[in-house]
Amino acid sequence: MSCSGDADNQASAFKEEHEEKVESIEEVSNTMPSASQITSEMMQNPQVLAALQHRLDSIVGTPSGYIDSLPKPIKRRVNALKNIQVKSMKIEAKFYEEVHELERKYGDLYQPLFEKRQSIISGVYEPNDEECEWESDPEDDDDEEEEEDKPAIKKEQAVEKSKLEDAEGEDIKGIPEFWLTVFKNVPLFQEMVQEHDEPLLQHLQDIRVIFSPPDEPMGFTLEFVFDSNPYFTNKILTKYYKLQSQPDDKEPFTFEGPEIISCTGCKIDWVKGKNVTVKTIKKKQKHKGRGTVRTVTKQVANDSFFNFFNPPEVPEDDSELDPDTEALLTSDFEIGHMIRERIVPRAVLYFTGEAGDDDFDEEDEEDDEDEEAGFNNVGDSDDSEGANDSDYDPEKDPMSKETPKECKQQ
Repeated sequence: MSCSGDADNQASAFKEEHEEKVESIEEVSNTMPSASQITSEMMQNPQVLAALQHRLDSIVGTPSGYIDSLPKPIKRRVNALKNIQVKSMKIEAKFYEEVHELERKYGDLYQPLFEKRQSIISGVYEPNDEECEWESDPEDDDDEEEEEDKPAIKKEQAVEKSKLEDAEGEDIKGIPEFWLTVFKNVPLFQEMVQEHDEPLLQHLQDIRVIFSPPDEPMGFTLEFVFDSNPYFTNKILTKYYKLQSQPDDKEPFTFEGPEIISCTGCKIDWVKGKNVTVKTIKKKQKHKGRGTVRTVTKQVANDSFFNFFNPPEVPEDDSELDPDTEALLTSDFEIGHMIRERIVPRAVLYFTGEAGDDDFDEEDEEDDEDEEAGFNNVGDSDDSEGANDSDYDPEKDPMSKETPKECKQQ
């Protein structure tokens, strides 16, 4: 019995000792910081951050330090290759200059077709039967086959209905709201065109691309041709885009062809009270001394497609743009390029919706980025009473500025 009691005492003592060791280990573990805590404290240390930044800077442009590890004679030969690359890019720039000349040449060849298109849209010219013939869709062919199986009386009804529809459309000239419909079918423009812009865009008759002459810097002008309307007196609103087709002296290897470097809009001569780019809001002001409250009206910038003709200016020096302005210009350049390259040459396909979705690159951008880069200047309030130019002082409004290029009058 005594042996059994001693064994029990030893087991009990061993158990207590083991529990004390476990508790001791847990206490030490609880007092030790976690890996995430250690990382967080290190990243808050300025010396650690500086050392990390220095390390990152040292490896930029030199993958794994390979170039720096090369012998000096090989580095010299690599520099010679870079000089050859710069010369190659200058030849490439000449190539793009000649491409621009070809664009100007073929632009003149396209022009008669675009003028005829405009005359049909505006109703000046009525195309003949031969010009209106178009291969019907398979669905239309099926409808015709089904129609042949119907009794003669139903065919007569169908013919009468067709004549009635033709008679109802005899008073309609051209293709109403052609360009407005084009804009509505292009995702990039849907955020730009506001409801109050639509009555104005119904008067848009044509969009033309005019390339700069040979003796001027490379660029192009978009001309928006309007018929007489009650909103502004301009016949043509213009937007000029300046291109650069030479490698940058400081960063020559960034050259990938001509790029838009600046744009210039035009002054819109608004009819009094019809300026859709501004709106009137009412605000209440309380007098500090007397405590009386009065209501004042104020002109603020308004979301509108026509802000497209008043882009931010690009500084001539090398000063950096603020992020909002840079995003706005990036979107502006993208829109100008799309109008020139796709919208104007293929307008009817955007009108009918036949232009494929692969014509757009907006899938790679988030919706909120599109809104930030749009041409919409959001006002301070939605309490709009309509625009009143008589109360609007452009000199006091930081959102307003005059562009040096006047719109054309015809």
